[in-house]
Amino acid sequence: MNRSPRPGGPHSPGSLNAAQRARSLARLAEERYDVIVVGGGVTGAGVALDAASRGLQTALVERVDLAAGTSRWSSKLVHGGLRYLAQGDLGIAYESARERHCLMTRIAPHLVRPLANIVPDTGRLAAAAGGAGIVLADALRRAARTPEDLLPRPQRVSGQRIRELVPAARPGLRGTSYYDGQLEDDARLVIALARTAAAYGADIVTHCAARPLGPDRAELADRITGGRLEARGHVVLATGVWGDEFEPSLRITPSRGSHLVLRAERLGFPRAQLSAPVPGHFGRFAFTVPLGDGLVLLGVTDEPAPGADGLAPAVPPEDEAFLLATMSTVLERPLTPADVVGRFAGLRPLVARTTAHGGAGAHGGSRAGRHGGSGAGTADASRRHLLIDEPGRPITVTGGKLTTYRRMAEDAVDAVLRRRGTPSGTGRTAACRTRGLPLLGAAPPEALAAVRAPARLVRRYGTLAAEVQALADADPALAQPVAPGCPTIAAEFVYGVLHEGALTVADLLERRTRVGFVEADLAAADPSAETALSHGG
Repeated sequence: MNRSPRPGGPHSPGSLNAAQRARSLARLAEERYDVIVVGGGVTGAGVALDAASRGLQTALVERVDLAAGTSRWSSKLVHGGLRYLAQGDLGIAYESARERHCLMTRIAPHLVRPLANIVPDTGRLAAAAGGAGIVLADALRRAARTPEDLLPRPQRVSGQRIRELVPAARPGLRGTSYYDGQLEDDARLVIALARTAAAYGADIVTHCAARPLGPDRAELADRITGGRLEARGHVVLATGVWGDEFEPSLRITPSRGSHLVLRAERLGFPRAQLSAPVPGHFGRFAFTVPLGDGLVLLGVTDEPAPGADGLAPAVPPEDEAFLLATMSTVLERPLTPADVVGRFAGLRPLVARTTAHGGAGAHGGSRAGRHGGSGAGTADASRRHLLIDEPGRPITVTGGKLTTYRRMAEDAVDAVLRRRGTPSGTGRTAACRTRGLPLLGAAPPEALAAVRAPARLVRRYGTLAAEVQALADADPALAQPVAPGCPTIAAEFVYGVLHEGALTVADLLERRTRVGFVEADLAAADPSAETALSHGG
């Protein structure tokens, strides 16, 4: 039977906290669910929102925390598909452009904004080929109906203009400028998805391991209390690089994307992304991305990483050296290790099916694939996602990339409906709504400008920034930075505990906020995080 969202509804922010978690676990022990999502990254949170917004009784269970793995380690970009055009994959490039449009115009305009990208000329042939790709990418922008006043057309840029946007750029550079989407914070996108799912009635439980017992049962192990229970409902596995632990027909080939964090001052406080070509690899670039909070991100590598830690893979010295050297080719003054204030890496789950199980259960047409990577070829491996729906086993959705999480989630929930025998849009179950469904905090620019909170908080919380600021207004101690020189204030920690499901110090330092980007700030902010946790009772 189709269930409606519990009281609180989509218009009341879905607070996540210890009390909510306890209630959710109690329901999981007693009730049968339509959907149980295993995995709290961007795909799993997207599945939970899609299912809950269609009226399905939904639970999401995550072993560690929301955005604990790959989903917090991206380059903070919402790509329109230019890189996939370089690989000749027009289908995924167009899908990326469409999903970018949804994110920027309706789903999360508070978290995704336009960013100018500068691609320097690297020779006549390369410039001509790159320029053609940029023109085609702009055609996809128009096909996705993204307005030109949001993402302007590409144009040639002079050396003077490049230096205006990126003052540290090498004099004499010329190139092309085009616009793409920049994500304020990938972890905050995941949290917004989970909270919006909760507002539609989904139960969100973190720090709880799940072991599938079949297509419609899972054993849950509470990692805080040690308790165990059996949950019932159609199981959807959205476990990323851990997918092959549960699905025997999968082969995951992790690819490591390393990033370095620099002070924005070192590059003259840039206002655009600057790319540097990787020698010998057409279509591959290192790049610097202005993050806000006085930081710049330098990325990204794409290297095979078998056996790496999926939660927090290390950045090898050779990755750091490669990024610094490549980026220095387009800068006036070369970067050195002394310029690095933080570093992180994430694992991309490149996927393939093994031949032993065939492919009858793979769905999604151009949106599903059997593409993986091996050896040095991970940079050219397809980023298409894979959906596996075979009798007697949980549904698995994996692969893909952050920009297309919503499309992956829609495919997974459609598979659940096929199993239930209630096709989408039949009247018994609502059709997918997420293409135009705003996340909590989302609003048009004029509404965001009217929020009574500092611009930095609005940039990270949208309309909910007023709630964070109210905590600081009520207690002046919460208006103070959590570490000397750190822009994060204590109210953000308390808000993370009261409304965003933070249960540990790491949840606060690494995911509700990004204090951990600057390694020197971690120890100094630890006492403030410990104090904030006491607000959770």
